[in-house]
Amino acid sequence: MNTITTPMDALTAIKNRISCRDYSEQTVPVTLIEQIIDAGRMAATARDEQPWEFVIFSDEMLRRQIASMTENGAFIAHAPICIAVFCMETKYYVEDGSAATQNMLIAATALGVSSCWIAGDKKPYASQIAALLSVPPTYKLVSMVTLGYAKTEKPRARKRALDEVIHWNRF
Repeated sequence: MNTITTPMDALTAIKNRISCRDYSEQTVPVTLIEQIIDAGRMAATARDEQPWEFVIFSDEMLRRQIASMTENGAFIAHAPICIAVFCMETKYYVEDGSAATQNMLIAATALGVSSCWIAGDKKPYASQIAALLSVPPTYKLVSMVTLGYAKTEKPRARKRALDEVIHWNRF
C-alpha cells in the first residue's frame, strides 16, 4: 500500500510533486479523495466567489470515453480516479479553478497519491466532457486531475534555479 500515515508538509509536497501518467490498479481510498478535494475547495478565490464544482469519475468506461476525447489525456483511461474541475463562468473562473487544481495536486502529493493536471479550459473537448458528465452549461471545464499510485517512480524534472528566476525591484 502506497498511502502514507502522516502527510508531508506543504513545502516538501510542493518540491516533491511530479506528474504521473502511468498508474497501478491500486484504488485510492475515498477518505483521501475527499481530503484532496477539500484542499481544492480551500483555494484562494477572487471576490470569494468559490465558483468551483468537482465531478469525480472512477467508472472505467467513462474514463476510457473521456480519455478518447482529449488531446493529451489518454492515461485518464488507466488512472483509478479522475476529478473534473468545473467553475461557474465568472470573471476569474480560470484563476479560481487553477488555484483549486494546484491545491489538489499538492494535497495529493502530501498524502502519497500520484496525480496529473489535464487541461480543460478552451479545449475543443471541454463542452463535450461537460455534457457527458451532465454539467449545467453555465459551468466551464477548467481542468481534470487524475489520481492513483504510480506504477514506477520517475525522477523529478530539473527546475530552474532560484537565482535564474528571481528579480528584485526590476526585471
